[in-house]
Amino acid sequence: MTTMRLGWQRTRYEVRSFFRERDAVIFIFAYPVIMLAIFATVFGQGGATVGDDIPFAQYFLPGMIATGILLSSFQSMALDIAAERDRGGLKRLRGTPLPPASYFLGKVGQVLVTSLVQLALLLAVAALLFDVSLPDSPERWFTLAWVFLLGTATGTICGVGFSSLPRSAKSASAVVTPVVLVLQFISGVFFSFFQLPSWMQEVSSIFPLKWMAQGMRSVFLPDGAAALEPAGSWELGLVALVLVVWLVIGLVIGVRTFRWQRRGDS
Repeated sequence: MTTMRLGWQRTRYEVRSFFRERDAVIFIFAYPVIMLAIFATVFGQGGATVGDDIPFAQYFLPGMIATGILLSSFQSMALDIAAERDRGGLKRLRGTPLPPASYFLGKVGQVLVTSLVQLALLLAVAALLFDVSLPDSPERWFTLAWVFLLGTATGTICGVGFSSLPRSAKSASAVVTPVVLVLQFISGVFFSFFQLPSWMQEVSSIFPLKWMAQGMRSVFLPDGAAALEPAGSWELGLVALVLVVWLVIGLVIGVRTFRWQRRGDS
C-alpha cells in the first residue's frame, strides 16, 4: 500500500479514536460555542455593539473560530501525541511497517475532519441563534477557506513539535493548557483586539492565533471594520506570511525534536 493510502487508513482510525474520547469531543466542540453564547449574551445586552454598529456575536465569532482551530489542532496534537508516547504506543507503532509519513498524515486528516465539524457547528449556531450574517461573496468564502486550512495546518504541525516538550502525559496538560489560555487572552479572542494595550497587541502579533483571528474578522466583519485594526487594514498578505513562517518553524522543530519513545527508554 502507498504512503497516501496508508495515511487515509490512519486518518479513519484517528477519527474513530477521537470520537470515542467523549470528554475531549465535548470540550473541543462545545467550548467555542459556549464561549460565543456567553460573550454574545452578556456584552450584547440592550443591543450594544462593537465599533461601527457591529453586533457582539458578529465580532466575536471570528475569534471563536480561530480558537476552535487552535484547540482542534495545536492543543489536541500536543496532548494526544504526548499521551501516546507516554503509554508506549508510539514506540510500538515505530516497530510496525507503517511509514512515519502515514502516521502524521493520519493526524493531519483527523484534525481537518474535526475542525470542519467544529466550524460547521459554530456557523450554524451563530446564524440560527444569534442572527450572525454569513459571508456574502465568493471572495469572503475563499478567504475563510485558506485561512482555515493554513491555520489548521500550522496549528497541527506546531502541536506535533510542541508534543516533545512535556516529560509525561500527566504533565502535558499543565504545559500545553496555559499556553493556549494566554494566547486566547492576548490575541483578541475574548476581548475586542483594538481595546487591548498596545504592548499586548505587539506580543500577540508574534504568534499565529492573532493572525488567524484577524483573517477571520476580514471574512465576517464589514469592510469598514478594518479601520479598527492596529494597521487600519486586514493585512491578509501578512496573515498568510506569519502562518507560513510558523508552519515552517513547527516543521523544523518537529523534525529535530520528535521522539517515538519516552525519555530514558532504550
